[in-house]
Amino acid sequence: MLVADFDFELPPELIAQEPLRDRAASRMLHLNRSEGNWEDRVFRDFPALLRADDLVIFNDSKVFPARLYGRRSGTKAHPVSQRNPSAGEHLKGKIEVLLIRETAPWQWEALVRPGRKLGVGESVYFEGQRGTHLEAEIIAHGEFGRRTLRFSPTEDFFGALDELGHVPLPPYISRPDALPDRERYQTVYAKSRGSVAAPTAGLHFTTEILKEIKDRGIETAQLTLHVGLGTFQPVRAEVVEEHRLHSEVYEITPQAAQSINAALRRGRRVVAIGTTSARTLEYAASLTGGSEVMAGRGEADIFIYPGFKFRVISALLTNFHLPKSTLLMLVSAFAGRELALAAYQHAVNQRYRFFSYGDCMFVE
Repeated sequence: MLVADFDFELPPELIAQEPLRDRAASRMLHLNRSEGNWEDRVFRDFPALLRADDLVIFNDSKVFPARLYGRRSGTKAHPVSQRNPSAGEHLKGKIEVLLIRETAPWQWEALVRPGRKLGVGESVYFEGQRGTHLEAEIIAHGEFGRRTLRFSPTEDFFGALDELGHVPLPPYISRPDALPDRERYQTVYAKSRGSVAAPTAGLHFTTEILKEIKDRGIETAQLTLHVGLGTFQPVRAEVVEEHRLHSEVYEITPQAAQSINAALRRGRRVVAIGTTSARTLEYAASLTGGSEVMAGRGEADIFIYPGFKFRVISALLTNFHLPKSTLLMLVSAFAGRELALAAYQHAVNQRYRFFSYGDCMFVE
């Protein structure tokens, strides 16, 4: 299967650069797989499309300000714990670091630019206007600008990140992050810090929409998948089957697993809010080899493309994704490639807004 089979033409002006002021005002394409048709709606219609016995699954991962701008030193003489940039050490070269995930205490996998100029043993520094600073040493080298950084221990690392870091908006948003993004590029139910990109299907929900779902007696559950490096990596292979996804940390609590498995046993629909929820559920089911999910914490690297047999989800709410992306392949696996691409063409023709801050599609 060719990656080119998942390409489509998207006018650049349809890439949403700003969020709507009202989250629930987004447009929603309602796609019916069995009938092979669709209907233009708005997201406020979503609760009415749910069935009374549905189980709706949300990803509660929280985005943290993972993008740092700093400077590098030109020396490699001392470990980072002994360095003090304020003592007159010469600093040079602006750098950008995108923290991906913590791999050990004080140790982070990251994307670094310009990567080719930063070698193992070099130190990097980040300073704020109120004296807050972080420093790190590059201790390992990876492909495509990846590095492993070891930070100097500090009393409140995440507090420093809150001051020094920037919201890691996707590269197709061609503007700097702004203060409103800290609230808007976050779901209203986010609570488990760890993602470098928002689970964007959840951005449409408001507290009022959640209350409406609850008032209808529809059961909900939450899991966690921390969105990581794979979100920022294009598919470089020409053949779909040759691509490999980076693993991402997930957790399904015993309580959530119990709700999911009870729904599956009774033949109820499991509605995944976003591709992150869908991938986590299907990965957890793959561990049991059947239509049941396993509770626990681990790393999921499941790659879903056409031909995949879904064991858990029966409906999916998702945003519109990049051409030739693994997320579009997942939607194509669930809806069928031809139907999914036809729906995307309709969305382009009807001027839907695309990607993270864009509109959404409900597939059932």
